[in-house]
Amino acid sequence: MSSEVTSEEGWRRLHPLSPVARIGRLLPVVVVTFVLSPHGRGGGGGAHSSLGLYLTIAIAIAASIFGLVHWLVTRWRFDGDTMRIETGLIRRDSRQLPLARVQAVDMVRPLFARILGLSELRIRLAGSGSTDGKLAYLSEQHALELRDVLLAGHRESDPVVAAVPHRPMATVPTGRLAASILFSGLSAVLIAAVVTLLVWDDLAPKKAAAAAGILLVYLISLASALWRRLSNGYRFEATEVPEGLRISRGLLQTVSETIPLGRIQAVRQIEPLLWRPFGWCRLEVDIAGSGTRNQRGEGSHTSRKSLLPVGSRQDAWHLVHRVLGGPAPTLSRPPHQARYKAPFSYHFLAAGHDTNHGVCVTGRFRKVTAWVPLQKSQSIRRVQGPIQRRLGLASVHIDVAGRRVRGEFRDRSVAEADLLVDQLTELSRAARLRHGDAAAVRFTREAGAAPAGWYADPSGRHQMRYWDEQQWTEHVGDGGATAVDRL
Repeated sequence: MSSEVTSEEGWRRLHPLSPVARIGRLLPVVVVTFVLSPHGRGGGGGAHSSLGLYLTIAIAIAASIFGLVHWLVTRWRFDGDTMRIETGLIRRDSRQLPLARVQAVDMVRPLFARILGLSELRIRLAGSGSTDGKLAYLSEQHALELRDVLLAGHRESDPVVAAVPHRPMATVPTGRLAASILFSGLSAVLIAAVVTLLVWDDLAPKKAAAAAGILLVYLISLASALWRRLSNGYRFEATEVPEGLRISRGLLQTVSETIPLGRIQAVRQIEPLLWRPFGWCRLEVDIAGSGTRNQRGEGSHTSRKSLLPVGSRQDAWHLVHRVLGGPAPTLSRPPHQARYKAPFSYHFLAAGHDTNHGVCVTGRFRKVTAWVPLQKSQSIRRVQGPIQRRLGLASVHIDVAGRRVRGEFRDRSVAEADLLVDQLTELSRAARLRHGDAAAVRFTREAGAAPAGWYADPSGRHQMRYWDEQQWTEHVGDGGATAVDRL
C-alpha cells in the first residue's frame, strides 16, 4: 500500500493533488461568478466591470491557499489497533479511531477528483451517527486498499460474516431509471407547467411572461430535483459484502457507501401510481444514528437512504428478504367499518406480523409497504381518535428510532388492537433478547471463545442455530422443533 510517508514516526499525508481536488469543489462558484460578471458577458471595462473579475481571482486564490494549508496540516497513521487522524491549523483536531469499532468506510469521488484519479474516505464507527474520520483525498487504489485494511478486523471478528461473498444483489438499468423519472409526479407537474405557459404565451404573451418570471424559481427547483434523482440513481448497484450492503451510484460524483444491516430501523417499499402499470417500486431504509438533514450521516436521529431507486417487485422482495430475513408474514385486512373512516385508503390497508417483523400496508394513491424489525421497537402504542371510538376501531403503532419511522396497524377492531398490543410487546421483548444473545456471542468470540449452545440464527432463516465453540453448525430450531439446514 503506497503512500507518502513523513519523517515523523510513520505519519502519512494525503495525496499531493488533494489541494487541486479541493479547488474543484469551488469550481462551479468560480465559473458562475465569472459568467455573471461584465467580463464574462462580454461587457466593457471600468471599475465596476473589473470587480467581478477580481472577485473570481480572489476566490480561486483563497481556495488554493486553503487547500494547500489543509494538506500541510493533515496527517494520519496506524498506532497499534487504532487509526489516528490529525488536522487543523488554529484549532488542532486529533482523532483516534479504534479499528475494532470501524463499522463502515464509504468512498466518495466528486467529478474533479475522479478526473485526477482521487477518492475521499469517510470512516464511521459502531454506535456513531456521524462521519468520525475523513481522508480527502487519496489515490483510488490507495483508498481501496486502506478500506480493506480498516474493515479487516470487522470481518475477522465473526466467522459467519467473514464467509459472506461479494455478491451483486440489484442493479438499475439507465433506461428504466430515466423512464421512472419521466413517469413521476415531479415530471408531470413540470411538464404541465411548461405546456401551460407555452399555450398561454400564444393567447396572452405579456401575462405569460409575467407568470414565467414568477414561476421560474419553482421550475428550476423541480428540474434540479429531477436531475438529482438521475444523478444519484445512475449506475446504481447494491452488493452484499461482509459489512452489510454496499451501494455504488452516481453520475458526476460517484459514491460507494455501506449500509450496516444492524442499524436498519425500517424498510419501505413504495409503489407510485404511475409506476404500478409497469410493476415498478422503490425501496428505502431508515438508518439509526444518522441525521435527517442530509445523506452524509451528519446529525442525529435517523436518515433515509435509497436501497433501490426503481426495480421490479421481485427485485425488491429479494433485497427485503436478504436485509430482514425470513418469509413474509400473513397480512389481514381491517374490518368493514374502517371503510367509513378511511374511504380513500381502505383498498390498501393491511397488516400482519410474525415473531421477528411487523408489516404494514398504507396509502391512498401510492401503495406503501413498511417492514419494521420487532427487535428495534421502542414502544407499542394504541391510538383511538373520536371517529374511531364511534366505529369501534383503534390503531396500533410500532415506534422505532426517529420521528418518521413506525409501523401502523391502522383501524383495527378494539378487541384486535388490545390483543395486538399484548402480542407485539411480548414478541418485541423476545426479539430483543434473541438479538442480545447473538451480540453477546459475537463479543465473546472477539474476547476468546463462546460456550457451545443455541443462539439466534445469524443467517436469519431460523429462530435458533447451534454454536459448537468453533463454528455454526447445521442444527437449527424453530418453535422448539429441531432440524438440519446447512449455512
